[in-house]
Amino acid sequence: MASRAGTVALPQDLVDITALLDAYFDVAPDLGDPAQRVAFGTSGHRGSSLKASFNEPHILAITQAIVEYRGRQGITGPLFIGRDTHALSEPAQNSALEVLAANGVTVLVDARHGYTPTPALSHAILKYNREAAPGTPQADGIVVTPSHNPPADGGFKYNPPHGGPADTDATGWIAERANQLLENGLRGVKRIPLNDALAADTTGKFDFLSSYVDDLPSVLDLDAIRNAGVRIGADPMGGASVDYWGEIGERHQLNLTVVNPTVDPQWAFMTLDWDEKIRMDCSSPSAMASLIKRMSLGAEGTAAYDVATGNDADADRHGIVTPDGGLMNPNHYLAVAIDYLYRNRSGWNPESVVGKTLVSSSIIDRVAAGLGRKLVEVPVGFKWFVPGLLSGEGAFGGEESAGASFNKRDGSVWTTDKDGILLALLASEITAVTGSSPSQLYKGLTDQFGAPVYARIDAAATREQKSKLGKLSAADVTATSLAGEDITAKLTEAPGNGASIGGLKVVTESAWFAARPSGTEDVYKIYAESFKGADHLKQVQDEAKALVDGVIA
Repeated sequence: MASRAGTVALPQDLVDITALLDAYFDVAPDLGDPAQRVAFGTSGHRGSSLKASFNEPHILAITQAIVEYRGRQGITGPLFIGRDTHALSEPAQNSALEVLAANGVTVLVDARHGYTPTPALSHAILKYNREAAPGTPQADGIVVTPSHNPPADGGFKYNPPHGGPADTDATGWIAERANQLLENGLRGVKRIPLNDALAADTTGKFDFLSSYVDDLPSVLDLDAIRNAGVRIGADPMGGASVDYWGEIGERHQLNLTVVNPTVDPQWAFMTLDWDEKIRMDCSSPSAMASLIKRMSLGAEGTAAYDVATGNDADADRHGIVTPDGGLMNPNHYLAVAIDYLYRNRSGWNPESVVGKTLVSSSIIDRVAAGLGRKLVEVPVGFKWFVPGLLSGEGAFGGEESAGASFNKRDGSVWTTDKDGILLALLASEITAVTGSSPSQLYKGLTDQFGAPVYARIDAAATREQKSKLGKLSAADVTATSLAGEDITAKLTEAPGNGASIGGLKVVTESAWFAARPSGTEDVYKIYAESFKGADHLKQVQDEAKALVDGVIA
């Protein structure tokens, strides 16, 4: 049977919203099952009420744990809270409000009763803490979102006063305490009815949209976009950026069309992802099929827009579609963005470094060298970019999964979480200032630095093998060559900051692979890249699997 990837979802693909919401309130997790306990990944706790992994008891316990963590850390300022458009996000936010109000925490919710993109919440925390008088208690926040995950999923993420994702020390403590509360039958969780929580003196309002949209000229050259008349098509993909894009176009007088303003918790309008699931992954050609089709050249040889963009449900990821190149590979766009920004941001620290995750393309390494900038390679997870973005010493941080942020034009911090709206608008600035599309500029970079071929595959592994992979040392790898080239580096720690990568990266002159255990499936992920073409990449992948299997056997 032919794959339905890239085709519009059918009724049998849609989640039963009533059953999903009923399960949120009615299903109690079985704490004897590890999959039903609280567990924070790189982007918070995620799960589904239908699988007993994201239910009301989880959120009540996590929120109480966050309250106690704040107390231990001396964080007494307001807590900003926002949610995306997933069906489980509103009840989870309400559950959190009941606990926060009962504990006397000052909470600021969206003044428009709308949705809040992750970058807008990060921006709000940083703006508050920057503008507060010396000695004023610092603010932090909670984002209720599972990002690009399917409609049946929920997610819950804590951002401390630095505005970015919490580090593992924080999330580890919060998860452990939340599980203790669950084991104790939620004794120790303070809670009041939702109406009382909403009416509490400690519950206030904040206009996330205006705070974010009105500040955009400080980080982007919107004048250039406006004066060039760049035609922008912005697809919120049913997510939290839906109201933001219209306001951005109106307030800044841009030639911007909101391609699809529909919000539907079933996401019935979506085209199916590669595995025939509904997933709001704006880096996936299958999930972005509708927008890609809109950008196909018409009879007159022109496209509907000069730049078209997509965002995932909480708008922390970006997808860039150009008339000449279609949907850009996230690595390709990162390389173009870095090359453009470091050449066109005179207000940035001239010594600021380029930040990337160790599974991002090595063309970024070559671009950074061409710019005369130091490259800082960190483990997977946006939290590693937070210190550099705050100080200006790392004015850009990006990862291969279409997530990035960068500093304001004067070098000060914009967000310390991924900002898909920002990166989407940057594509229009690049087009306006250079007169070329980002995909045309990428072709110029490959002419200069070579054209890499990049892919990710999965390999089967038991839980014990995954654990062993996550604890490897470089000395465990005895191989000296990979796909016909001498190995130049064997890494189990990121060269940029010495932090464990939770896996292995092996590098040669023209290729590399990285292997990391999956946190949710019995597989490990092999990321690989070659500057010698697809056949060489396949050789790298095959030898990488054999090498890793031999080490973890």
